[in-house]
Order: sequence, then structure tokens, then C-alpha cells
Amino acid sequence: MAKTQPRASAGEPLLPSASPPPYLDHHSPVGAGAESYVYLVPVRLRRLRRGCRCRWLAPLLASLTLLALGFLLWPADPDVSVARLRLAHISVVARPAVALNISAALKVRVRNPDLFALDYSRLDIAIGYRGAPLGTVTSGGGRVRARAVSYIDADLHLNGIRVVEDAIYLLEDLARGSIPFDTVVEVEGHLHFFFISIPVKGRIACVVHVNPHDQTIVHQDCYPK
Repeated sequence: MAKTQPRASAGEPLLPSASPPPYLDHHSPVGAGAESYVYLVPVRLRRLRRGCRCRWLAPLLASLTLLALGFLLWPADPDVSVARLRLAHISVVARPAVALNISAALKVRVRNPDLFALDYSRLDIAIGYRGAPLGTVTSGGGRVRARAVSYIDADLHLNGIRVVEDAIYLLEDLARGSIPFDTVVEVEGHLHFFFISIPVKGRIACVVHVNPHDQTIVHQDCYPK
């Protein structure tokens, strides 16, 4: 009879079992020679974005500052208006022809909106009646401080003005108590910005309704011209 060799038990196999690879062994002891790797995630994107923002922010602020300075320092024309027109004397002469004698005192308001003083060389005031020119008065030069208001007085004397076509309208206006005068005020000057002289001009046209009895302005309609 052939001898049968005793069977190996399940716990004692014939061949030794191969140990699992290190990367599959979840219970390998720490420090057993296995190398560990640490991955660092770069966080430079935010810094780059902040750098880009700062790079664009400085030129933007500089441009806004230059625009604001240009808006403040850009020269503007002076504002002019008729503050008062007082009729010192007005009379109508019928012979030898219908004519008008006028003596008036005007007060012109000049406002300088700029940040620099205004030196005006002259002030011209033209007066008309119903589209017909009556006369012109010129005032001398002066100075208006920065962002200030100045009042300029001018006297007008007109004698023997022929108003044949408008004689009927003039009599009606005298009876109604309101005479409309056409006034054009023009001021010319220069703004001095350090060593630079900038010419400016202000011009306005007004229809001034004057009460001949108390020498006051009833109302006026003005518009830039």
C-alpha cells in the first residue's frame, strides 16, 4: 500500500504566502522606510489679482484727480447782468421832430466764477428801444476777485434820439407805466494763472422793463448772447 503523506493543515500551507506589496498594505508601520510626500497647493492667484488691481487703481486715481483739477481750474466766462437801470430824466420832444432825451444810471453786476482774479479791460453797455439802437456807454477797467461779485456803475446821456416810427408805442408805454429797453452788456478781461494770461468774455442781452414814475425795474428777461 502506498503511504499517504499527512495533509497539511489550512494554517500551515505548503508554500509560504507572499506578503502584499507595500502600497497595498494599509497596516504598514510608520517609519518602516516608506517615503511620505506632501503636496502644497499654490495660493498665488489671489496675490496676482491684488497686484493687478493695485496696478490699475493708481492710474485710475491719477486720471480722476487730473480731471477734477481740470474741471476746477478750467476758466469760465464771467456772468453779467443788469442790477439796476434808473431813469434820471426822460422826455419826448415833438418839435421839430419827435425825439427822445434820456439820462439813465446803470449798475451792472459782474460775477467771477473762477478760482483766479479777473482783470477786465472795459465794459460796454448798449441800449435800444424796440429793436432800434439808442446809444452805447463804455466803462473803464477794473478787477474782480476770485469767486466774487463786483458792481460797476455807468451813466448814459442820450439827447435828440429820433423815434419817429416808435413814437406811438413810446407814448403808450409811458401811459402804461412800463418802458421796455433792450440792453446788451459785454465785459472783456483776462484771468491770470501764474504766468499765463487767459482771455475771457461775458455777454448778455436783457429786455428791461422800467417804470418811468418811480425809476425802478418792473422785471427783466435775460439770456446769454
